[in-house]
Amino acid sequence: MRLMMTAHFIARTKINPLQTAIRFAWAVIGPDLSGGSADAPPQQANSGWIAVLCLTVATALLLVVAGHAAGRRDYEVAPLFFWSGVILLVVPITLRVAQPMLARGERLFLLFLLAEALFYCKVVYSPTGFIAFDEFLHGIAADDLITARRLFLSNPLLPIGPTYPGLEVLAMAIVNLTGLPLFVAGTLLLAILKGTFIGALFLFFESITGSPRISAIACLTYMGCSTFVIFESMFSYESLGIVLCVLAFAVEAASKDLVRRPRLKALGLIALLLASLAVTHHLSAGFAAIYFGALAALEALRRHGPLRTHARTVVGLTALLAIALPLLWVRAHGNTLTGYLGPVVETGFKTLIGKILGAPTPRSEHLGALTQPVGMRLTTLLAILLLSLGLATGFFRSLAMAAPSGARAGRRPIQDILRRNWRDSRIVLLTLLAFGFPVSVAFRLTNAGWEIGNRMGTFVFIAVGLVVAVGIVHFWQGRTPRGWRRIAPAVALTVIVLGGVTTSSLNPIHGRYRVAADQESIEPMGIETARWTKEWLGAGNRFTADRINRLLLASYGRQDARIKIAEGIYSARIFEGEELGPDELYALARSDIDFLLVDLRLSTAPPVLGFYFEPWQPQAGTPISGAELLKFDDIQGVTRIYDNGWIIIYDVRGLHGNS
Repeated sequence: MRLMMTAHFIARTKINPLQTAIRFAWAVIGPDLSGGSADAPPQQANSGWIAVLCLTVATALLLVVAGHAAGRRDYEVAPLFFWSGVILLVVPITLRVAQPMLARGERLFLLFLLAEALFYCKVVYSPTGFIAFDEFLHGIAADDLITARRLFLSNPLLPIGPTYPGLEVLAMAIVNLTGLPLFVAGTLLLAILKGTFIGALFLFFESITGSPRISAIACLTYMGCSTFVIFESMFSYESLGIVLCVLAFAVEAASKDLVRRPRLKALGLIALLLASLAVTHHLSAGFAAIYFGALAALEALRRHGPLRTHARTVVGLTALLAIALPLLWVRAHGNTLTGYLGPVVETGFKTLIGKILGAPTPRSEHLGALTQPVGMRLTTLLAILLLSLGLATGFFRSLAMAAPSGARAGRRPIQDILRRNWRDSRIVLLTLLAFGFPVSVAFRLTNAGWEIGNRMGTFVFIAVGLVVAVGIVHFWQGRTPRGWRRIAPAVALTVIVLGGVTTSSLNPIHGRYRVAADQESIEPMGIETARWTKEWLGAGNRFTADRINRLLLASYGRQDARIKIAEGIYSARIFEGEELGPDELYALARSDIDFLLVDLRLSTAPPVLGFYFEPWQPQAGTPISGAELLKFDDIQGVTRIYDNGWIIIYDVRGLHGNS
């Protein structure tokens, strides 16, 4: 008997640590909402704090400007100025917004202040003209629309762009109404869109959670997305598309409790937003279709009372509109979307699956010098870890928020969800969509899949923001946040927002020229050369050049910049190699190309992004030599008509009679 009791005691001793670990893990990730209160009683906005933070933001932006000025002169203090300004901008506002006892109006004002200040950080990188690759593409389209007064003009550098002219139409309207230059009008439009986006996102979260505190923290978390600071602040169709998308979500969520005529009026507004989205941006329209389609499916699965049939019907109509309008638009203008997105998606998935299965790393994955300072990489890594921790502690709690109001602890909320018994399908859907975060991070680990992961983040972070905010409020801060519970979550949010800045660009400080580095390759020499072509050669000549100079020729020079020399032969093929082969010479002679622009600076360094011309060029990643670029001097019928020491323009019209 004594031996049996001893064995039983030993067995219990062995089991207890495991049971303790399971209970601890369940307490951390479980759906318990009883440990925290979402909102304090209504408070008055503290005008003193608002004034202090406005002054702090102004000081921070001066430091950011000083950082850019020092970077242009290659001073070593540039990072010190710039990052001091960014930290001074982000930290005080984030710490203030994350506090439990804060007025709703003050939270919303500070969110607007932070969003517009971060937008200014992007604008001040190049305060006099467009600088990003996508901005040039849409700037060219807007110029064409303003001058020709016609929609759907071809754009060889972005063939799908003319199919989605929503951004250009808005910019042209501002130009016509105000007489402002396109860049100024575009910047004004983007500033308005930035504020509209934050306001719509806040109201969307507030409509489904009923908590200004959770909504504000969710908006802060969204600012940790890699696309928020720069990509969504570009003069590009996604900057308008994501705003229309979130506006549609916010209107639908705010009208969920309306019935009959008011609900139908809201449906009319949603239809207008979805129609505008369908002609503005393909990916945003696709995400809206996925969101509303999945919402309709969840509403169909949810156990409804007799009074919810009307609501289910309206959600179904909304889903039908969200799916049908983009498809009808694509159908009306030809199926260019598949050819544009198909290769990117296919290559990204193949590379990711190959990496998971241990296949040999493709040569394209070794391209370029895509490195950042150690501090930026560590901040990015820490932000990802904190986001993952927030998702782990907020996932089941977010689901519990959708459960019937009486179930706030234990397994009951999850059991209700599994039994298809929940209050709001929007919370359930966003919680499930948060699974897209690790997928987007996985794609960003490969060069081929980076664009997929980056674009996914724009939409996935809407769900991530909600789940992380619920985890912070109901677990990390708790019912009475004091001590580390008051400070640690706010510091974590600060790191997440800073992570959004560090992941937004390889180098957010405006420095000296670098080879094939997109916005870091835009500088006065190339711009002046492009302007020279317009002044002395006239607009509309057929040019080919490297990727960056094509943009400058098409925008500042108003030239017809070509990617292809002939069908199936891209420009990279004639520039690479120390001799022009018979096939390339024949193709150039039979083409309608008038001029070649050769930039000798390409031979001074490997391409930062891994390619000089296009990502798919056969010799991508291989440094190009001066001899390869100067081989046109020895070809009969080719004349050098411009040379500033680095950039040379060749007239190849003399070849056309020799074909």
